[in-house]
Amino acid sequence: MSRTSSRGPGRLVASAPAPSRNDAGSPVGPDPLTIGRRLRHLRTQAGRTLGEVAESVGMSPSALSLMENGKREPKLSALTALAEELDTTLTDLLSAAPPSRRASLEIKLERVQRSSAYAALGLPAVKVGPRLSTEALEALVGMHEAMAEVQAERAATPEHARQANADLRLRMRAADNYFGEIEDQASDLLSAIKHPGGPISRAAVDRLAGHLGYQLMHTSDLPGSTRTVTDMSHRRIYLPQPEAGQHDSRSLALQALGHLVLGHQVPESYADFLTQRVEINYFAAALLVPEADAVTHLQQAKKDKDIAIEDLRDAFAVSYETAAHRFTNLATRHLGIRVHFMRISRDGVIFKAYENDGVSFPTDASGAIEGQRVCREWTARQVFVQPDLSQAYQQYTDTRTGTYWCTAVVDRTQDGLFAVNVGVPYADVKWMRGRETTSRSKSRCPDPTCCTQPPSELASRWSGHAWPSARAHSHLLAAMPPGVFPGVDDTEVYAFLERHAPTR
Repeated sequence: MSRTSSRGPGRLVASAPAPSRNDAGSPVGPDPLTIGRRLRHLRTQAGRTLGEVAESVGMSPSALSLMENGKREPKLSALTALAEELDTTLTDLLSAAPPSRRASLEIKLERVQRSSAYAALGLPAVKVGPRLSTEALEALVGMHEAMAEVQAERAATPEHARQANADLRLRMRAADNYFGEIEDQASDLLSAIKHPGGPISRAAVDRLAGHLGYQLMHTSDLPGSTRTVTDMSHRRIYLPQPEAGQHDSRSLALQALGHLVLGHQVPESYADFLTQRVEINYFAAALLVPEADAVTHLQQAKKDKDIAIEDLRDAFAVSYETAAHRFTNLATRHLGIRVHFMRISRDGVIFKAYENDGVSFPTDASGAIEGQRVCREWTARQVFVQPDLSQAYQQYTDTRTGTYWCTAVVDRTQDGLFAVNVGVPYADVKWMRGRETTSRSKSRCPDPTCCTQPPSELASRWSGHAWPSARAHSHLLAAMPPGVFPGVDDTEVYAFLERHAPTR
């Protein structure tokens, strides 16, 4: 279902098609290395030398050697001639199965030694030839497979998760957080169900699921580790009942459908899992707040110099956070406005953030911003000290990278209070509602005297006389839960599907 968009950058993941794979996740088509090993096996089995076969088919021994070593992709004409010379069929020569157990081990070792991960180790490659014993091959391949398992475990640590987050944010910034291919796919689906425009209703979401061959079903016994569960055998998507805490299941349903429409495969790493989450969130937002309608709304608001996130929220019946996210998707591409967004906890810890306007978020050594604490003087922190937390709060903040105008609201959740903040550089504030605010602050962070270092009077009085018991953010310390889908209990999911599978 993937296609290249002419309207903007493509998906977050490279658009080149992935190799076909079987149910076990292994390639089903032949690759140059496997073809080469089959060539060598058939040649040696026939008692022919490299020079003899090469001369018979009109090529140099070195060219044939490169083919047998998998370092040159052979042309079909050459393979046809070699198959005839070795008294076999082209189908047999192109079989994806290694010709022997030893050949299988040789292929695995060659692949490992040609990988970028092995090159990064700076170790010499072991020559894979007839002098290398089968026992040594078994040991080397086993060692590399064990190392791969360790690497997979490491990839789920908080450090690697934060690095994956940082890398993803860079890709989002490079695309101005606009992904044309997903926009196109959302637009095509809305056209397919003849959506008249404006907000998408729950009934329209049902029609969209039906168009894709799926049925949406609500249940009260979803596994605790999941938000939705898709039964791909019976083409059902299970969603939580409203009484389970989800008053509007449109977004969850669209996210589940997003995995199918965007052609997602089982994630191979935490970075892949994270990318898929961002993509399905984008997909759902592109359907809840359709691009054409939203751009018309925003362009008129810009013309009136009256852009407000709450108007976008109300026009499309979505949450303030969804409207804020959608604004970041469209603002730079269609309005020429650079923006930043963040969602922080009451104590200032960043949970989500995006910027392409030059604002300087606090980062750790890996470049990750999630888990860092923002300056007390920023709008996203100042909104919590306002007497009325139900109102949007606007403020100008002078920072070391420039002056920014921001608007923030407090989001009340089961996990506590969070601030959702959208900001623009001073040059673009003329388009925004609330620009007349007189609230202004100055942030000198990362200068510790700004807000992280106590005032000297308080420090002299209390330093050495206070011992707070810190609230540990355990999710930042523990390794990510194991599993193909991080944190999901496969046994619970399979038992759930078995329980709900239709009886024949």
